[in-house]
Amino acid sequence: MNLSVEPNPHVPYRLVIEANDYLVVDKPAGVSTQPGKGTLTNSLLNGVFHRFGARLQNLGESRDFGLLHRLDKDASGLVLIALTIDAYHALRGQFERRTMEKRYWALVDARPTKPAGVVRKPILEVQAREKTAKIHPAGKPAATAYRVIDSSRTASLLECRIGPGRLHQIRVHLASIKCPILGDRRYAPPIIAERARRLALHAFLLGFDDPTTGERVVATSPWPNDLRNALRAAKLKTPKADLEPNSTRLVEPTDEESRTESGGDADEQAARPPTP
Repeated sequence: MNLSVEPNPHVPYRLVIEANDYLVVDKPAGVSTQPGKGTLTNSLLNGVFHRFGARLQNLGESRDFGLLHRLDKDASGLVLIALTIDAYHALRGQFERRTMEKRYWALVDARPTKPAGVVRKPILEVQAREKTAKIHPAGKPAATAYRVIDSSRTASLLECRIGPGRLHQIRVHLASIKCPILGDRRYAPPIIAERARRLALHAFLLGFDDPTTGERVVATSPWPNDLRNALRAAKLKTPKADLEPNSTRLVEPTDEESRTESGGDADEQAARPPTP
């Protein structure tokens, strides 16, 4: 069978949930979510195609071969992939209705002025040699909710939630409130970027309704081993996934609010909707 995505058994990932019609996988940092310039054969999707390629091929390029969302290459954490066309549309609908829950841990410099809040700032993609993003009135609306889990003299550990997700959203928003993420070599000053071996952003929880049974599914991923030294150096405790809803509710901004407020972030970019 000819596959559109070249299978690669050497791409690392951890299979968290294998259901009849979807997968939840844990992507390590340094691995692109899908093939692109410079990553044609070593992306997460290449790795998943090694085992599930025959089924993913049936979803076609218009449905991103089952890929429902993306994580930035430098981030780690959970990614949801559909194995059937029906499951793809059912899960895509949950993204569109905002019932898909996504939570992130971010290890940042300093401490936000408030223990919890929502950053609402429009984000504009910049087409340079490498795609980057910035806060700009002409950008798309974006909202990032956060709460402080733990804090020390030098750093804070935040839990973040986002809506649909813009390019590098969490990174840009947290940098805008003077809390850049440790290890972020694009949006943080060098002295802060050097405090972690890589971007200290981890997608630790996905919550959604099973597309067949309708039962609520919650998948979690522990704090990654390659960021333990950065957490220890900041004198912060290893976080554990809190499965109970917290008081930080993500309120979607209107276009007008997003364009007039001055400060917000989300590191995930949602996959495109299927072509009709």
